[in-house]
Amino acid sequence: MNKLMAANWKMYKTAHEAGHTAEELVHALEGRVPAGREVIIFPPFTALRSVRKAIKKVPGFALGGQNFYPSAQGAFTGEIAPEMLLDAGCAYALAGHSERRHILGESDEFVGEKVAFGLECGLSMILCVGEKFEERQAGQLEAVVRRQMEAGLGGVARDVTPDRLVIAYEPVWAIGTGLTAGPKEILEAHALVRKILKEQLGDAGAEVCIQYGGSVKPENAAEIIALDNVDGVLVGGAALNADSFSRIVTA
Repeated sequence: MNKLMAANWKMYKTAHEAGHTAEELVHALEGRVPAGREVIIFPPFTALRSVRKAIKKVPGFALGGQNFYPSAQGAFTGEIAPEMLLDAGCAYALAGHSERRHILGESDEFVGEKVAFGLECGLSMILCVGEKFEERQAGQLEAVVRRQMEAGLGGVARDVTPDRLVIAYEPVWAIGTGLTAGPKEILEAHALVRKILKEQLGDAGAEVCIQYGGSVKPENAAEIIALDNVDGVLVGGAALNADSFSRIVTA
């Protein structure tokens, strides 16, 4: 299984800036993704085409959409459909990112609708799960992650192709804070995610990629990537700079 190195650019970068950063990343990687790695870039919707242009001739790169509405079309002002992401060159999409859950109020059930519908439409899906600081302090890690995963995977068939599904464990308290879960905490959480995947999907659950997300930096990426059940990283702030993210990709 390749290590899946994903850059979530969130609400940063114009189309021109995003295209330039993607070109810088390709140059920093000397025009190729290292063996054993796959790189996904999640730019803003307005920058999808400029990033696609920058990476389309480089094997190992993929494009992703940060969000979509679980419907083929309709009167959903401001939303975007999976087919539109596919048309823009996306192979992946995110669902359940903590900012969508806790800032924009998306429920576990709605996140699950997105995962199932995105897979049905032909996207590979990254389902984000993770606990808040007070939930971890209260010993609720398993309860929170289990709830989010059971709802998030509720509409996914047990015979899903494993390489079309990714779980990103992102402790909310470590996103954009500079705090990072320690190796013991990551191992505990990822073992739990793997256990639930096997319960939900049977044998396929053993092959699903599990990413870690939460203040990943060039300085800690190698240690995190080397941990058991860590099959990649979902990177926010440190992915906005091509040099920084290239060092994470090659860690």
